Amino acid sequence: MLYSVFMLALRSVRRNLLRSFLTILGIVIGVSAVITMVTLGNGATAAIETQITSLGTNLLMVSPGQRIGGGGGGGGVPQFSEADAEAVADQIGGVAAVAPQARASVTVVANGRNWATGVTGSTNAWFETGNWTLASGRFFADDEQAAGAAVCIVGETVRRELFGGTVGETGLGEQLRMRQFSCEVVGVLAAKGQGGMGDQDDAVVLPLHTLQRRVTGSRNVNALMVSMQDGADSAPLKASLRQLLRERRKLADGDEDNFNIFDTQQLADTLASTMGVLTSLLGAVAAVSLLVGGIGIMNIMLVSVTERTREIGLRLAVGALEREVLLQFLIEAVVLSALGGLVGVGIATAASYVLAGVMNVPYAFDPAINGLSLVFSAAIGVLFGYFPARRAARMDPIEALRHE
Repeated sequence: MLYSVFMLALRSVRRNLLRSFLTILGIVIGVSAVITMVTLGNGATAAIETQITSLGTNLLMVSPGQRIGGGGGGGGVPQFSEADAEAVADQIGGVAAVAPQARASVTVVANGRNWATGVTGSTNAWFETGNWTLASGRFFADDEQAAGAAVCIVGETVRRELFGGTVGETGLGEQLRMRQFSCEVVGVLAAKGQGGMGDQDDAVVLPLHTLQRRVTGSRNVNALMVSMQDGADSAPLKASLRQLLRERRKLADGDEDNFNIFDTQQLADTLASTMGVLTSLLGAVAAVSLLVGGIGIMNIMLVSVTERTREIGLRLAVGALEREVLLQFLIEAVVLSALGGLVGVGIATAASYVLAGVMNVPYAFDPAINGLSLVFSAAIGVLFGYFPARRAARMDPIEALRHE
């Protein structure tokens, strides 16, 4: 019987194709909107997490001042020193690597070209804390770091702008001039692309002593990059780090911290949570279209019951049970809503794939939301199709046969 009723439902849909299409349009829009919003939201969340991870693994960024950003340092705030980095590495448990970092903005010149960029001075630990790998060349030798040798490692953007647009032209062994001295390019960093702080590949890295002696003229360190070991609990580690730095900076118990500890993992979790809330909100707004579509199905099923009153009366008169008439119209409503769900899933898949490319975020296919949308669209048919189906099943056969 179910097969026969299902075929009758399909025949009814085919008989009024335009009306059926307009009926399911609300379901199509609702399903496609919900899936597209959730898919793009998941892709944006994944992109944010990837960008944060590219800054470093379990990374703590310690900077002078009470916050990171403009106005955070203050003129009278003391900077860090190389000894601070050594103390953190020696006295704090759970630390994988510590890199003192000093920065300056300069214009670098090579091959008759110039490029304004940021120059970082640090140790080889800086590459470990930031998850940097080499595309070619080598890292700094120990004696080069100790002596402040005139060597440097460049990012992909600097390599492209100064030594040519092709990857084959590495620039290794070339001389890079900045201010009053030249350094030899001994390595090229593997490209990372855009990050939360701009183009990560637009960088030149020098040994810390080289930058201090030949560029800044100061032994100050602008920041400490602290990478935690895998599985390390960040809360006690940050508490120990804070206590150590307060002692080294001679802060009394009542004094506020004159440094900031920035946890990249906390930022990733916060952004992911925020994106999750926004995605849920947008999905809920889009789901309103499903309710509108359900109302449309109820409306058209009521019209269908009115048009087919004599047919219903005839079926009841020849012995059809009320539950059989109820099931027939209920299945018609479910078929309509399920077809709308299938069409909506197809449209959402195509739209999500295209929009993910336009927004430059990963296409994060979620089978759960697609399956749930289909089930929900079918449930809409049951919910909004029940009243018209019950009305048809409870008709008086005699009155129905008299209907004109």
